[in-house]
Amino acid sequence: MAVYVDHRTDAPDSVASPSHIAWHPLHPLLAVASISTAGGGCVDIYLEQGEHVPDCHAERSFQVTLLAWHPSRPILASGWETGGVLILNKQDKEQHTVPPNHSAKITVLSWSTSGTCLVSGDGHGVLCLWKMDHRGRVQGPALVKQEYGKCLWHCVFWPPPPSEDFVQLAKAAVSGDEKALDMFNWKKAGIGPPLKTAVQEGLSFFITLADGSVHYVNEKGKTRQVLSTDSLVRKLLLLEERDVLLVITETLQLSLHAVSPEGEAEELMKVKLSGKTGHSADMILVDHSLVVTALGETVIRFWDLDQDENYVLSLDMQFGFEGGECINCVSYCSAKGILAAGTSKGRVAMWKKAAGSHQSTWASEGKEKWKFQASTELEGNVTQIKWGSRKNLLAVNNISSVVILSEQAMLAHFHQQVAVVQVSPNLFNVTIFSTGATHSLRVDMNASGVFATQDAVVFWNGKQVAVFECSGDTFRSAGSFLCDSPVLCVHGENLYTVEPYRIQVRTWQGTVKQLLVFSEAEGNPCLLDVCGNFLAVGTDLAHLKIFDLSRREAKVHCNSKSLSKLLPGHGDILSVKCNANGSKVSILVSRVDGNIDSKICFYDVEMDQVTLFDFKAERGDGRENLSAGQSIGKFVVEYPELHSHIPACHFWDQSEPRLFVCEVIPETGLQPPDQKKIQAEGKMDVWIISFFSTEEHGLLLQDSFPLPSSYQLLLGIEVPHYYFAKKLGEAEKGASESASGTVSQMAARRPMRDFTGLGDCDKTTQDAMLNFSYYLTAGDMDEAFKSIKLIKSEAVWENMARMCVKTQRLDVAKICLGHMGHARGAKALREAEQEPEQKARVAVLAIQLGMLEDAERLYKDCRRYDLLNKFYQASNQWQKAIETAEAHDRVHLRTTHYNYAKHLEATGQQSLALTHYEKSDTHRFEVPRMLSEDLQALENYINKMKDKSLWKWWAQYLESQSDMESALKYYELAQDYFSLVRVHCFQGNIEKAAEIANETGNGAASYHLARQYESQEDIKQAVHFYSRAQAFNNAIRLCKANNLNDQLMNLALLSSPEDMIEAACYYEEKGDQMDRAVMLYHKAGHFSKALELAFATQQFGALQLIAEDLDEKSDPALLARCSGFFIEHAQYEKAMELLLTAKKYHEALQLCLEQNLTITEELAEKMTVSKESQDLSEESRRELLEQIADCCMRQGNYHIATKKYTQAGNKLKAMRALLKSGDTEKIIFFAGVSRQREIYIMAANYLQSLDWCKDAKIIANIISFYTKGGALDLLAGFYDACAQVEIDEYQNYEKAHRALAEAYKCLSKAKVRSPVEQESKLGQLQSRMSLMKRFIHAQRVYPEDPEEAVRQCELLLAEQDFDNAVRHGDILGFLVQHYAQVEEFHTAYRYLEEMQKRIPASNLSYYVSPQTMEAVHRGAGVPMSQAQATAHSGHGSMDNREEEEVADEVEDP
Repeated sequence: MAVYVDHRTDAPDSVASPSHIAWHPLHPLLAVASISTAGGGCVDIYLEQGEHVPDCHAERSFQVTLLAWHPSRPILASGWETGGVLILNKQDKEQHTVPPNHSAKITVLSWSTSGTCLVSGDGHGVLCLWKMDHRGRVQGPALVKQEYGKCLWHCVFWPPPPSEDFVQLAKAAVSGDEKALDMFNWKKAGIGPPLKTAVQEGLSFFITLADGSVHYVNEKGKTRQVLSTDSLVRKLLLLEERDVLLVITETLQLSLHAVSPEGEAEELMKVKLSGKTGHSADMILVDHSLVVTALGETVIRFWDLDQDENYVLSLDMQFGFEGGECINCVSYCSAKGILAAGTSKGRVAMWKKAAGSHQSTWASEGKEKWKFQASTELEGNVTQIKWGSRKNLLAVNNISSVVILSEQAMLAHFHQQVAVVQVSPNLFNVTIFSTGATHSLRVDMNASGVFATQDAVVFWNGKQVAVFECSGDTFRSAGSFLCDSPVLCVHGENLYTVEPYRIQVRTWQGTVKQLLVFSEAEGNPCLLDVCGNFLAVGTDLAHLKIFDLSRREAKVHCNSKSLSKLLPGHGDILSVKCNANGSKVSILVSRVDGNIDSKICFYDVEMDQVTLFDFKAERGDGRENLSAGQSIGKFVVEYPELHSHIPACHFWDQSEPRLFVCEVIPETGLQPPDQKKIQAEGKMDVWIISFFSTEEHGLLLQDSFPLPSSYQLLLGIEVPHYYFAKKLGEAEKGASESASGTVSQMAARRPMRDFTGLGDCDKTTQDAMLNFSYYLTAGDMDEAFKSIKLIKSEAVWENMARMCVKTQRLDVAKICLGHMGHARGAKALREAEQEPEQKARVAVLAIQLGMLEDAERLYKDCRRYDLLNKFYQASNQWQKAIETAEAHDRVHLRTTHYNYAKHLEATGQQSLALTHYEKSDTHRFEVPRMLSEDLQALENYINKMKDKSLWKWWAQYLESQSDMESALKYYELAQDYFSLVRVHCFQGNIEKAAEIANETGNGAASYHLARQYESQEDIKQAVHFYSRAQAFNNAIRLCKANNLNDQLMNLALLSSPEDMIEAACYYEEKGDQMDRAVMLYHKAGHFSKALELAFATQQFGALQLIAEDLDEKSDPALLARCSGFFIEHAQYEKAMELLLTAKKYHEALQLCLEQNLTITEELAEKMTVSKESQDLSEESRRELLEQIADCCMRQGNYHIATKKYTQAGNKLKAMRALLKSGDTEKIIFFAGVSRQREIYIMAANYLQSLDWCKDAKIIANIISFYTKGGALDLLAGFYDACAQVEIDEYQNYEKAHRALAEAYKCLSKAKVRSPVEQESKLGQLQSRMSLMKRFIHAQRVYPEDPEEAVRQCELLLAEQDFDNAVRHGDILGFLVQHYAQVEEFHTAYRYLEEMQKRIPASNLSYYVSPQTMEAVHRGAGVPMSQAQATAHSGHGSMDNREEEEVADEVEDP
C-alpha cells in the first residue's frame, strides 16, 4: 500500500488564487492559472514536487479562462477573457501570441490529436483553426474561420482512421510478431523515437453552442448542425472505439448518438441522470462505459452505459469524513484504477476499482465495486482535482493554493513488540503487542523513515528527526533536531545517524556521544540495521561492518568486509540485516543493471564465508557453497512459480539467531504490463518464506506460505509470530466490528506454523517448540523428541496434533498422540501407514482428533473414495456414502447398501431396510431372517418378489412344518425338482417321482430315485436312473452284480477311465469277451495291457487301432514290439511308422532297404533327426542322413537325396544328386549358395553339356562358375568352343578372334601340371589367332583394296594347317564371290571346282550363294550339274538365318 505525500506549489505570487489547473498528458508539468487580488491573471508551470519553472510566467491585467497542453510537446496554450490566446513554450522558454481574431473571452481552446493545429473559439461564436509549428508558433492565416453568433462551449476532435500500413502492423503485433511489438513499444531501449505512423491529420471536430446545438466541422472547414438539445451542453465526449458521441446537458440529460464518418448523428439512447442541477458539475468517463458525476452533493453518482444501471458512492465517516461533507470534483487514473474525489472540507478521498470488477461483472452494491484506499487532508474547499502525466500525479486546487499529491511507499517498522504503520502522510498507527494497545500518532512532517522500539518511535525525513517517547497510554515528544541523515536506527537510548564516512551516536535530543569512523576505501555508510545488541552497516562502496552495542560505547564486532571480494560480479548492497547474536548477516544485492538480484547472500562472521541462496535455482540447487543441510530446494520444487520471484525484504528474529524470514515478490521485468497489474491486485504471488540458518545444517526451509490477502506486507518475525501490516480497508473492518471508540489496528500477527494454538506460551515452552521445529526440519527426530519431552500440557500436544493435520506432519502427530495418551488414535495411525497416499493417512489422524470436515476434504483431495465411503458410513452420513459409492466407488456399492440396510434394521426401519437389502442383492437370506418373527409379512413378501430362491426357502420352511402339499407347490414354483422327487418318494408316490425325473432329467432327482429303486431291488429302473444321473459307477456296480454284460459295456464306455478299467478287468476275468476287454483298456489309455491282451488273443484289428494312438510318449519297448508284429504280418509301412515313433531310425532305414520301400519326402523328414535332439550324436546324425540320401539316390529321388546330403553337410554328393536330377535352375542356385570350387566346376561342366549357345544366361553362369571355381584351363576351353561356334554358325571371325583372345588370357593364367603342354596349347592358340587375324584383315580391306584382300586370301590358301583356324570354304567362297563380281568367271570357276573337291556338294550353298554359282557356271560356259542345283535349292540363303549373338556374352567374361 502507498500513501500520498502532498507538495504545495511554490507560487511566485502568494496572494493569487488558483482558478484553473491542467496536467501535461506525458510530462510531469502542471499548469496553474491564478487570479490576483487586483483582478488580473497569470499562468505558471510547476514540476512534480511543486517547484516553479522559471521563465514560464505570464501575467496580464485580465483573467485566464482556459488552459490546453500540446498532446506531446511541453507547449501550453492559454485563453484569456479579452479574447487573446498566448502560447508558452517551456522548453525554449518562449511566449507567442495567436493573431487577434477574437473580441470576447475564449471559451474553446483545443489541440488536434497530433498537435499540429489549435482550435480557438469565443463567447461571440467566432471559431478559428490555426496551423501550428513545433515551437508553438502560428503558421499563416487561420485554416478555418466560422461565425456562429452564439457562445461556443466544447470542442471534440474526431481522430482520423489509422492508415492501412498501421492497421497491418497492429494485426502483426497482435498475432505475436516481435518486430511489430517493438515498433509499438518505443520505450524499449535502443528502439529509438516513437513509431511514425504516417497518419493523415484529423481536422474534423464537433463544437457545441450555448443554445444546446452540436455542429460538425469537416476537414474542408464546412460546418453543419448534427443534433440539438434542450439546454446548454455541460459535457461532450467521443467514445472512439464505438464512434459514439456522449452528450450531457445542464439539466443532466444524457444522450448517446452514433456518428457516421460523414458526421451524421443518430440517437441511440436518452436518459435523465439523478442529482441536483444548478451547481457546477464535474463529469468524467471511466473505462469508456461508466459516467461519474460530482454535483456538489455528499455522494458521487455513477451511470453504467453498458448495464443501464446507476448507483452512488458516499463518504464513510469512519474514515475521518464529516457529516454533510460535499464532493465537488472527481478524477480517474486508468493506469492505477483509482478514483479521486475532492470535498468541500479540503479532503481528497480515493477509491480503487475492485479486482475483477469489469463492466460485465458489476456487483449489486456500490461499495463492492470500489474499495476505499486512503484519504488526504488539506485545507480549504477543493474545487478542482486532476490526475496527469506519465507519473500519475494528482493536482488539487483548494482555491487558496494548488497541492500536488505523489504516491510514496507506506512506511512501516516492527521492533521489540512495537509496530508502526503509516496511515496517511502525517498519521501513523502504533501497535504495542506486549500490552495489546493501539495508538494514533500524528507528526508535523512528511516522514521518509520510521524506527520503533519499546521505549520510543523515531521519525525522520532527511532534514529533521523527531523522537516520541511512550509514556503510559500516550506518546509525547522527547526530542526534535535537525539532521540530514537519510537513514537512522535506534538501540536503547541511542540514535544512530550517518554523515560522510561516519556514523554518529546521538542522544534523543541529538547530542553526538560517539563517532564510528569509516575509511575512504570503505565508503559512506548508507544502510543501518539493529538486531539484538548488534548494528550492521552497509556502505555505498559495498562494504559491510558490524558493531557490538551491548556496552556503553559501540565496539567493532566484525571488521569491514568488501562484498565485491566476497561476491565478485555483483552490484551494490540494497539491504543488510544481522541476526540476534551477530554471527550471521543477510544481504540483498543489486544486479549490474540496477534491479534486485534473485539471490540472498548469507555472510557467516565466524567462518568468514558467504553462502548464496538463489530463487531461480532448479530442484534443490538453490544453495552454493553449502556443505550440509537438507531440502533447501524443497519449496522451489513444490512451488515452481517462485522461480520468477525475487526477495523484497528480509528479517532475522530479534531473539532467535537461527530464524530468518523473507518476503518474495514477482520479478516485474519478466512479465508484460497487464500481468503486473493483475499481480498488483491479487497478492497470491507474494510469498513469505522462513529458514533456519545454522553451521551444522546450513539453510533449512522451515515454512513457506502465500501472503494472506488481508495483509499488505511483512514487518518482521519474533517467535512465536510473524508480524504484518494490514491493508487499510481490512483494518477499518476490524475496527468497526469492535468498539466504536477504539483506534483500528494496522498491524497484525500470525502464529508460526508449529506454534498454532499455543497462544502466548511461556519462554520454556517457546524455546522447546522452536528447537523441536528446528530438529524436525533437519530430520533429527531424536533431538526433536528431546527438545519437546519436557512439555507436560495435554492441550499443547492436542493443539500440535491438530496442527499436524494442517501441515500433514504425521511424524510429529505420533509423538503428540503418545503424549496425549490417545492409544486408539496411535493404533489407527499405525494401521493407516499402509495407505499409499499421504493425505489418506492424515485423514485418519483428523478423524481420531474429531476434525471430520478436514478428513472429508483430505479423502476427496487424494481421491480415496473407498475410504471416504467408509468415513461417511461411520459418521452416519448414509446418503453421502451411497452417492459417493454410485459416482466413484462402484466396487463397494452393494456393500454400502448392505451396511445401510443393517443400520436401518437396527433402528427398526424394516421397510427401508428391505429396499437396501434388495439393492445389495442379499435379500434372499437377510429378509427371511429379518422377518422370521412376522410370518405373514414374510409370506406376502415372498409371493410379491417371485424369486426362486425365496420360494425354495419358504417350501423348506413349510416342509419342516409338515405342510407337504404347500411345500410341493412352492418347490414346483422354485423348479426344485430334487426336492419334489424327494417329497413324492417320502409320500410313497414313486411313479409321480419317476415321471418328474424323466421329464426334467434333473441329476439329483434321478439319483435319489435310483437309490429308491435299488432299495426296492428294481435293478433295471435303478440302472436307468443312475445313467440319467450320470452316476455310471453305481450303474456298473449293479450290472456286474446282476450279469448285465451288454449294458455294462455301454455304461463303461460312457464313464470315467477308472470305471472302464474296472469293467475291462471284469471281462478279462470272465475270459469269453476279450475283444471288449481290449477295447476298454485301449479307451481308458492303458495301452500296454490292451496290447498284451491283443497279442495274446491275436486281435490284429484291435492292434491296428491301438497302434494308431501310439506316439513318441509311449513306451519304446511297446512300440518296438508292435513294429515287430507288423513286420511279421508284412505290414511294413505301419511297422516303419512305429519304428520312427520309437526313434529307431537305423532299423527303419534298414527295413526300407530290405523291403525296397519308397522314401517319400514326408518319410524322409520323419527319419531326419533335428540338430537339437539328444537322441543321436552329431556324427551319427550325419551318417544317418547320408544313408537316407544314398537310399534316395538308388530310388531316383534326387531332390530328396540333395536335401539330405546338404543336411548332412556333404555338398559334393548333394551336387551330384542334383546333377542327376537335371534341374538346371536348382543346380545354378545350389552352386551359387554352396560357394565351393568343386561344385562351381561341376555346375559349369553340367551347363556346358546343355544347349548353351541359345541361352545367354547359361553362358554367363558357365563363365562365372569357372571363374569362381578357379578352373581357368576349363574356361579357356569353353572360350575356344565359343569361338568355334561363332565360325561354324555365323562365320563371325571377329567375335571368334575375341573369344580366342579370352581363351589365351585364361590359359596363360591357369595353373596346370604340365607347363610344356600349356606352352604347346598357347602356341597353337597364338597361331590360330594370327591366321584368323589375316583373314579378318582381308575382309576389312576388301571394300577399299580388293586386290590386296585377294592376295592375302591366296597366301592363306598356300599356308599349311590353316584349316583349324579358317575354314577352306570361307576363303574359297570369298574368292569365288570376288571373281564373280569382277566377271573373271573362269578363275571363279577354278576356285569353285577346288571348293567342290574339298567340301561336300550339300554344304556348298553355305559358302557361295546359288545366284553366284549360277552366274559363274553361266560365265564359264559350264552347265550346272543336277546335284549342284538340288543342293543349292535345298538350302536357304545365309541372309535368312536367325542371327544369335552368342559371343556377346563371351566378350566380357
